[in-house]
Amino acid sequence: MYHGDTEILFPMRVAPALRDLRGEVWARLVRRAAVAPDASADALAFSLMLIRLSGCLTCHTDSYRAMRGCTACATLTVRRFRGDDTELVALFEKARGDVVGYIRQGKDGRGRPSREGED
Repeated sequence: MYHGDTEILFPMRVAPALRDLRGEVWARLVRRAAVAPDASADALAFSLMLIRLSGCLTCHTDSYRAMRGCTACATLTVRRFRGDDTELVALFEKARGDVVGYIRQGKDGRGRPSREGED
């Protein structure tokens, strides 16, 4: 069974639906990520944070989570988070640091640093 709201990893199109689930600190973070350009550090970090929190890497097409869809899964994940909003912001900042660090390493898509002039 396939749900039209299910993707392989957390889709940023879901972010606006998460804005009002917690307090103002969370709402500001969601707005910041939602208006960020595609593939920006903020958008990628927000996705990475939700991928980690929601367990997207262990979701399969026939799993209960996938059958409900990404919006329902992410909503439940954010609602069930036991920490406060500042902890979510800290997780976002950690994910952002990971994204920026990865970009700065210049990965070539094969897990190796890219080399100037290599074909």
